[in-house]
Formats: sequence, structure tokens, C-alpha cells
Amino acid sequence: MTVTGYTRERILYINLSGEMDECSAQDARAKCDKLIEENLNAKKIIINLSEVAFMDSTGIGFLIGRYKKASKLAMPMYIENPNFAADKILNLSGIYSLIPKAE
Repeated sequence: MTVTGYTRERILYINLSGEMDECSAQDARAKCDKLIEENLNAKKIIINLSEVAFMDSTGIGFLIGRYKKASKLAMPMYIENPNFAADKILNLSGIYSLIPKAE
């Protein structure tokens, strides 16, 4: 799992690529949390999932953990461009009620 990020107009964009599973989640959590902590002036976070090839329930836990962190910092969080398989898992989990899709 590769985690990259940048800010533009006080929006933190986090791009994930690769496979989100138990093996990759710990490193992805650390990198994502570091990006959030380095951008405390961001007004919102958008997590782009367009390059995530595989996601299981670990990915849902990953997203909920980042959502909780962002909520404590009063930063709304959004999910952008999940592929068909990831979107299906996220839909079934009900995560979009917490973290809506970016429009």
C-alpha cells in the first residue's frame, strides 16, 4: 500500500494505491495519520481510493480510524473514486453514512 498526500486550498488529499489488507494496514495508518498531523490547518480530508486494487474489512477499519481522528480535529472526511469492488464493500458496510463520497 502506497500512501501519498498533498494540500490544495486547505483541503488534504490522501491517495491510496495497492492492496488494503491486514499486512499493509499498519504502515498505511501511520503514514495517513502523519499526513493528518502535518496538516492540522486543513478544512477537510478527501481520501482517494481509485488506485486501491483490493480492500477487505481491514480497509473499513482503516477508514473508520481515520474518520475518528479527523472528527476529533473537526475535519470532515470524504471518500473519492472507489473502484466497483471497494464501493460495493463500503456500501454494504454502511460507511457512507459516516464518510460520504466526495462530489
